[in-house]
Amino acid sequence: MTSNQTSIPCAMLRGGSSRAVYFLKEDLPVDPELRDQVLLAVAGGPDPIQVDGIGGGHPLSNKAAIVSRSDRDDADIDYLFLQITPAEGKVKTEQNCGNILAGVGPFAVETGLIDATSERTKIRVHMVNSGRLCELSIETPNGQVNYDGDTSIDGVPGSAAPIIYDFLDVAGSSCGALLPTGNVRDEIDGIAVTCIDNGMPLVIMRAEDLAVSGHETADELDANETLKSRLESLRLRAGPLMNLGNVAEKTVPKMCLTSAPKRGGLINTRTFIPHVCHRAIGVFGAVTVATACLLPGSVCSDLAHSPEGSEKTLSVEHPAGSFAVRIVVDDSAASDDMIKRAGVVRTARLIMRGQVFVPSTVWRGPEFADLRLAAHKQ
Repeated sequence: MTSNQTSIPCAMLRGGSSRAVYFLKEDLPVDPELRDQVLLAVAGGPDPIQVDGIGGGHPLSNKAAIVSRSDRDDADIDYLFLQITPAEGKVKTEQNCGNILAGVGPFAVETGLIDATSERTKIRVHMVNSGRLCELSIETPNGQVNYDGDTSIDGVPGSAAPIIYDFLDVAGSSCGALLPTGNVRDEIDGIAVTCIDNGMPLVIMRAEDLAVSGHETADELDANETLKSRLESLRLRAGPLMNLGNVAEKTVPKMCLTSAPKRGGLINTRTFIPHVCHRAIGVFGAVTVATACLLPGSVCSDLAHSPEGSEKTLSVEHPAGSFAVRIVVDDSAASDDMIKRAGVVRTARLIMRGQVFVPSTVWRGPEFADLRLAAHKQ
């Protein structure tokens, strides 16, 4: 701590098509309320450009990850995702973030939580927000994280090394069931919807039922106040039906508009997260909407172009391109049990590591004599 500021070791990584500040759990306050105040100070705000912090002025870059060794026998690392909303003065933990998950493996190796002893390191991550597991596979030649490679993902410039996900048990992660209402299709206020949770609670609708095509740009949809008001009304009605209770102050469920694909993919999407249109689509959002497309009778099943076979690679179209999801299905099983495995490929990049400073009036934390983030093997 300086005379009036507290320094906190951290790293900034791009994970998938998002960005977050990553912390070791031990470097933040134990008390959740104080921890959240620290994170709000880190991000800055409530001014839109967040000039007094390192937030990015957008939900996709106002994120944090807290990482630690796991006490679970079936996991190596615990990962808590936090969505920071400086304008509201809130930090929310209701949801997972699959994009930021991409940076957890590299961060764990960089900080010495995980020893990389082979060319590829597999890390089992306990996603604390939902209590579910994901196995990450990252390239670690010579014991170091490789960030260079030929894998490209839409919404991110350039290419990088692939990070392979294998979700082990994400169905019903927040709602308690893949189909929390018990139905493949419901009607809310005259709109046909599919309420589903295969890692991310989504309310899926046909774009045409909301008087849009679903192929508008994210900016065009963000400017459509009538649409956003309608979506929020539907979201508030859907929350209790999905076992989420009153969702007025929650970031879930997300709202997903679907339409026929135009670039040879499975489905076209525009996702609100929940009040701003995503410039692409989240990892769990892509997995969940792809799952819905495979369920007979869902609102998007007859719009979708699904390939044959039990192992499918599905391209979910979004404003910035498309997102590939790998799903294994059992067509003979009931709708709520037909998805056997899901996975994706993402990339990540270490952008910065060092210290971030918060006023000591927010937290008079311990003084850090050195940077633990710099203690990893060179």
